[in-house]
Amino acid sequence: MSNLIARFVKDESGATAIEYGLIAALIALAIMVGAGQLGTALDEKFTNIAETLEGAGGAAPAPATPTP
Repeated sequence: MSNLIARFVKDESGATAIEYGLIAALIALAIMVGAGQLGTALDEKFTNIAETLEGAGGAAPAPATPTP
């Protein structure tokens, strides 16, 4: 029985799997946060571009008429 307990205490395969799982979770979290910030920045840029284009759509100048 003590041999079984000693083997259980020395077994680290479960701890390694948990460590890899935690690393994968942290990487996934970093990707989600980064993608969210990138999406927000892109949204602001496109909104700014759309507002600029809407403001530029004023009255067009009259075409020049040739003088006889």
